[in-house]
Amino acid sequence: MRGWRWQGSVGPFRTGVGMLLLGLSLAQSVPPQGACPEAAAPQSLTQPQYYKDTTSQDTGFMKAVVQSFLHTVQPNPFPEDLILKLVHEFSPSKVESNQEVLREVLVYQVGFLVCIAIGIVYIILMPIVGFFFACCRCCGKCGGKMYQKQTSSIHCRRRTLYWSAFVTTVIILAGNICMFRSNEALNVSVGQSTEELNKTIDNLHTFLTAVPEQINSVVNESEKTVQEVTKNLDDIGPQLGAQFQERFRGTVDQALHSIKLLDQETQNTSVGLKKLNSSLVELQSSMDSIQARVNVVRDEINQTLSDPKCTDCDTMKPELQQLAVDISITSPNLSEFESAVDEVIKTNLTSKIKEVENYYNRISQKVTNDTKDVVQSSKQQLEEIKTQISKVASDIPLSVLTNASDFLNQVQTELRNITPHVETAEHIRWGVSIALCCIVLLVVVCNVLGLLFGPVGLKPKSDPTKRSCTADCGGTFFMIGAGFSFLFCWLLMIVVILLFLVGGNTYTLVCQPWDNGKLLKFIDTPGLIPGLDISENIGVESNITLSGIYSDCERNQPLWSTLHLSELINLGDLLNVSKYTEEIEQQFENTDITLPDFTFLTPEDKNQLSSFSTKAKNVDFNSVTQQMNNISSINLNTTADELDKLADTQTNDDTQKGLRNEANDLRQIQIDIETTIFPKLEKLNSTIQSLQFITEKINGTVGEVLSNVGAAQDFLNTNMTQIVKTESRKFLDCQLSYFIAYADWANVTITQQVGRCGPVAGAVDSVEIILCSQMVESLNAFWFSLGWCILFFIPSIIFSIKLAKYYRKMKYADVYEDRIIMNHIPRAQMKMT
Repeated sequence: MRGWRWQGSVGPFRTGVGMLLLGLSLAQSVPPQGACPEAAAPQSLTQPQYYKDTTSQDTGFMKAVVQSFLHTVQPNPFPEDLILKLVHEFSPSKVESNQEVLREVLVYQVGFLVCIAIGIVYIILMPIVGFFFACCRCCGKCGGKMYQKQTSSIHCRRRTLYWSAFVTTVIILAGNICMFRSNEALNVSVGQSTEELNKTIDNLHTFLTAVPEQINSVVNESEKTVQEVTKNLDDIGPQLGAQFQERFRGTVDQALHSIKLLDQETQNTSVGLKKLNSSLVELQSSMDSIQARVNVVRDEINQTLSDPKCTDCDTMKPELQQLAVDISITSPNLSEFESAVDEVIKTNLTSKIKEVENYYNRISQKVTNDTKDVVQSSKQQLEEIKTQISKVASDIPLSVLTNASDFLNQVQTELRNITPHVETAEHIRWGVSIALCCIVLLVVVCNVLGLLFGPVGLKPKSDPTKRSCTADCGGTFFMIGAGFSFLFCWLLMIVVILLFLVGGNTYTLVCQPWDNGKLLKFIDTPGLIPGLDISENIGVESNITLSGIYSDCERNQPLWSTLHLSELINLGDLLNVSKYTEEIEQQFENTDITLPDFTFLTPEDKNQLSSFSTKAKNVDFNSVTQQMNNISSINLNTTADELDKLADTQTNDDTQKGLRNEANDLRQIQIDIETTIFPKLEKLNSTIQSLQFITEKINGTVGEVLSNVGAAQDFLNTNMTQIVKTESRKFLDCQLSYFIAYADWANVTITQQVGRCGPVAGAVDSVEIILCSQMVESLNAFWFSLGWCILFFIPSIIFSIKLAKYYRKMKYADVYEDRIIMNHIPRAQMKMT
């Protein structure tokens, strides 16, 4: 397999320094990257937004009473066996079998049959009783005679009858109010049912549509993973090369810092040496000029002192000898040191480092070129991985969901078509129910008016034939209420029986088993509904039932566990990318990525640096310092002072004047020395001290360079091969980890998040609430309230008829006075009656 090698003719020293500086330069130009850059997190699976369930679960104000009555009427459990017999055994050709089944049905419905029988008796008897009662009234019987016998207990009886009629009327009124309320509740339920059913169907449609979208979303995430890995493979040169360099930085940085410091000190030493030489030349030139002037003044003084007119001038001869001292300064022997510095500078490290940087910057491209084949092969494997993962969408039986969605669309269309008819029928039903309520209310109004007008217009001690019109109206209203009761009660009972059969059986056979879960379990009975075998339709071996689906969906479980799709789809095999990644891994293993060995410093380079350090240590600036001290000790003012003293002793004016002039010349020279020579001496001294400081550090810097470079060389020689293998393996593992992370995420998402079927259970609950908790409960409350009212019509009729005679105006008087009955009815009339 291919490898890449570093080649070139760059000198060992240049190569070493270039490699050292390369680490820092790359670190500054390329942002550091982690061993495995974190891939973009898979997008969280978006759950669809559903309409909130606004159906009220308030099952009615009369739920407990009605259900208690229905449980009494029908205490038998849900007749699963009986319904199965009706489905499978009932046939027109099987007379005996049909009779047996019908017998069992009648036995099961015996409670309803008893209630129906009672209702039929009521329907038959009440019109008959009313007819005979009317006939008797017309014949003057049954209270038809307008005569009331007066007794001592008549007032007590009247009050008793009054309060009995009052209580009965209140009970009927309460039932009538319940009729109005239940009728309105049923009307509201029917009115809202269409909208709520549409919302429920929309939720189911959203759920069925969202499942394929969620599956496709999971599959599409694999494409992102493939793109991420493909991008990294295309960028393998910069990424992998940067990782190699990052691992080298730890040891290279210290050596790099030492080399840069040594280079800086070498440059500073070269500048200091040049500055030293320049200062020495400049100082020597100034010193030569001063020395010339001193020689001139010395000759003049010697001439003056040799003049015969000068007295006692021999004493100045020793002072004059001091002016003859040579004040020149000689340069120290720095040629060898300067030569060593020049040798280091001649390498021109800056330009050489740039050349090496440019060379190493092409490593990434070289890596890219050398791994071209394995990258291309890996990309092909990635495409196969993507193709394999895309099979998840095709293997999941989404056609079932599509068919269900189409069915829901048809249901919704049919629902829209029948909605106007339902609204029309509901309007008619509501009107009929209001009419029934008003009939009952009419009886209640008649009773209330009788209870109101009767006592208001009655004077208990008045003659029955002289009762007021108000009291008579009260009695008349009682009779009207009784007449309406006889007239309509049997018709109302027919309505009660019909609604009782529909509502009662719907509750006991549908709503109650639906609520306790028996209905779904019954529907799960094999063969009951053809084509309902969910397991067969999906293609799984487990027995999937509607009750099981509802139970799982009630807990908002995903479709994977609800439909046992693990039996149909081997998700682990579909998401198993190891068979492809193993091939990629093998190709990378066979690719020999080898970095060339290199040497930071050759033995010659080390000897050169050691010699440079030794020569720097041997540099001696003491001779120059001593000469500088000698120059700084020159003081011509002392000789000048002696000349002034000598001039004071002279008698010859010319001699005196000459000595004073020569003394002034010496003082002027001294001033020039202090203003010209001494600053240059200080500058020279500063340069020497700087050079001494640098040369003293050079030894330590060279030692540090040799130590750090040796450590870096040992590290690279020992660990380079292992680093290359480790980083290459990390890069490969990084790419493969993306697929492992995706496979884990996809597995968890598909098995735990895709198709959470809570809306399915919500739809079932919503339909149950609309049908049972609202419609059926309201319907049952209506017929129960109506039956309640017409049952109390019987005592209402009795109490109204009996009480009416206490308020109506009698034609014949019967006065009860001191326990003696005074009968004012004429005998002739008595005989007629």
